[in-house]
Amino acid sequence: MSLRNGPSSTPFPTPQEVVIQEVLTCFDVYARVRGARDSVLASSRADPREEDRAFNELRQAITRLRTTSGTG
Repeated sequence: MSLRNGPSSTPFPTPQEVVIQEVLTCFDVYARVRGARDSVLASSRADPREEDRAFNELRQAITRLRTTSGTG
C-alpha cells in the first residue's frame, strides 16, 4: 500500500494560499458587481454602494495578501 498523496488527500492550504483565494473571490465579486452596473434589466443593476463595498473588500484582501507575503 502506497503512502503517496492521492487525489483524495489534499494538504492543508498555507495562510498565503488562503489569502490568495480570498483575493480571487473578492475580484470575482467586484467584476460581477461592476458588470451589473450597466445591466439592461433594472432588477439586475448594482448600485454604486454595492460597487464601492466590493472594491473596498478587494482592496482589503490585497492588503492582507501583501502583509502575508511580506511585501507590504
